[in-house]
Amino acid sequence: MPDEKKSVFVNRDLTWLSFNYRVLMESADESVPLYNRIQFLSIFSSNLDEFFRVRMPSIFAFTQIHSRKTSLRDEYPEDLVKKVQETVVQHQEEFGRILRESVLPALRRHNILLYYEAPLPENYYAALREYFLANILSFLQPVFLSETHPGLVFLENNALYYIVALKKEKASGAMRYALLNIPSDALPRFVKFSDAEGKHHVIFLDDIIRQNLQEIFPGYEISGAYSVKLTRDAELNLEDEFSGDLAEKIEKHLERRDKGPATRLLFDEEMPAETRQFIKFYFSLRREEMIEGGRYHNLKDLSFLPLPDKDSLSYEPWPSQAHAGFDIRRSVFESMREKDLLLHLPYHSYNPILRFFNEAAMDPEVKEIYVTLYRVAANSLIGNALISAAKNGKKVTVFVELKARFDEANNLKWSKKMKAAGVKIINSIPRLKVHAKVALVRKQEGQSLKNYSLMATGNFNELTGRFYTDHVLFTTHQGIGEELEWLFAYLQSRQQPEEYGKIPFRHLLVSQFNMVKRFNKLIHREIENAKSGNEAAVIIKVNNLQEKGMIEKLYEAARAGVKVHLLVRSICVLAPGVPGQSENISVTRIVDRYLEHARIFIFHNNGKPEYYMGSADWMSRNLYSRIEVCFPVYDAGLYQQLQQIIRFQLNDNKKAVLLQADLSGKTVKNIRKLSLGEEPLKAQESTYRFVKSLSEK
Repeated sequence: MPDEKKSVFVNRDLTWLSFNYRVLMESADESVPLYNRIQFLSIFSSNLDEFFRVRMPSIFAFTQIHSRKTSLRDEYPEDLVKKVQETVVQHQEEFGRILRESVLPALRRHNILLYYEAPLPENYYAALREYFLANILSFLQPVFLSETHPGLVFLENNALYYIVALKKEKASGAMRYALLNIPSDALPRFVKFSDAEGKHHVIFLDDIIRQNLQEIFPGYEISGAYSVKLTRDAELNLEDEFSGDLAEKIEKHLERRDKGPATRLLFDEEMPAETRQFIKFYFSLRREEMIEGGRYHNLKDLSFLPLPDKDSLSYEPWPSQAHAGFDIRRSVFESMREKDLLLHLPYHSYNPILRFFNEAAMDPEVKEIYVTLYRVAANSLIGNALISAAKNGKKVTVFVELKARFDEANNLKWSKKMKAAGVKIINSIPRLKVHAKVALVRKQEGQSLKNYSLMATGNFNELTGRFYTDHVLFTTHQGIGEELEWLFAYLQSRQQPEEYGKIPFRHLLVSQFNMVKRFNKLIHREIENAKSGNEAAVIIKVNNLQEKGMIEKLYEAARAGVKVHLLVRSICVLAPGVPGQSENISVTRIVDRYLEHARIFIFHNNGKPEYYMGSADWMSRNLYSRIEVCFPVYDAGLYQQLQQIIRFQLNDNKKAVLLQADLSGKTVKNIRKLSLGEEPLKAQESTYRFVKSLSEK
């Protein structure tokens, strides 16, 4: 039994890698349609790139702090870099095995031949050479690397290159090295030729260049060409302070993002030791920054594989369902006045959200619109509606979070565009991100303004709304509307609500104000119920669970007899099933066709359950360094819908795995014996059917 004074936790970065491995496992599942299996390979590769851009810099930095007094010692042990790299190598090897032994044969069965680590078809040599000379050659920029002048050449972030080993023909002497770009940013990564037999030959851009290297280096004997890719630190490292224009600072820093320090050089494992040593020296790399890979990098490009008839190789379409509560013969606001309404995305159509903003922009009785935007769609319909509203004389106030990682440039673009149209733009709070997903429309009705509130677990982004599972509440609840007013007043003035004569939040849970305190209180009530012999349970669904204070509270609840069921998609620092600590805690992870993104919090409350949803994961950053909003679901019919959807997820026996303290994710069949006659259950498929049944009522 572990020391009760020291709780057991799982390493944050290793648990994230276990999630990405679960994504990879979908590509190995032959029950998944072939095109979607390839998409999961792409997602795995893209996720790993982001990990090395965002997390690896912290790992390198903190594992070098050797003082035993540091509070980061447990989270960043000295051997973490080694463990991460060993895990990544294992996952990459599994990636290659799945691609070679499972995906490529499946492609061949559909007459698609992807030439992966294979000789190119001789009968296409002439066509490939012509394609090279006509389309590729002008994009190539060979550069010789001088051992006497190291570091003169800059490797672009995540760009593809060959290190070409050369010798002068008919001459002896030392090997020379050249860097050659593979222009996959400017040209398609794959070229397809179809023959008379109906077979489709798909060839990497990389291999077409490799086949024609002699054209680029005449007079040299080519000893080898080895692919490399350098990943750079993506953090902006902004000095986020009160003085100065934050938008201008971000704009300047974005120009430097792709020039950050190296975090990983991925190189072809066939590269000889002397070549490895040369590039390590030339680019001033540390040994731990160099990771062996395969012949090809940036396999996230597999998502662009030119497959014929993708529809037949993809998931059966699930058309989004019209919500029965929204009638096109009356406005969204009329529907909201009748009762609270709840969308389950992407099973429901996104149209009611678009209508909320569009109708507000045109309704002459709407006087004010407030909204927070974290990740704006590239061609945002919502952004355009807000511009129309401002031009129509509405008072439109939009908080745009400029520090949303990898969306800074797009958010900045929309911020400028809306501001030019007359929208009042609030750009970022120093040292604080606003991650809340809330909107408020104030409409003249009689002598007063009535509040119409829109609150979501995900971004107001119609593109991600197609494949992220989220929930969106439409309500006219007076107390909630007033508290949203206070929140938007705070975002503009930075004054605490009590400072301008308002009472604290009672309905909403808002980080920086009452969120942590309220969650602790709700869990403590379950603990007291368990101690009194009453049934006590907590169900929490989040993307990430890392904040140790909240986890300790869950451990306390589990020891008291509270049944704790967690649905955690990605990072989970909590260690389930540890004797004396977490036997009463289960952690379920679901990976399927949609990205599980919703945050839901359910507290049994002795048979009178309380339901909350919102934007907040249980990460330190969410609870202490952001403005997050979680909101109650008061309507019994709506929380019964949530209850049913959660029931599907907790009983999923096809796409769910149960996490273990050793980071393994075991299938339900490995953990418990399925009861006789128990039907296969996929939570997402069951949810779609359930939402469809709601729409048909």
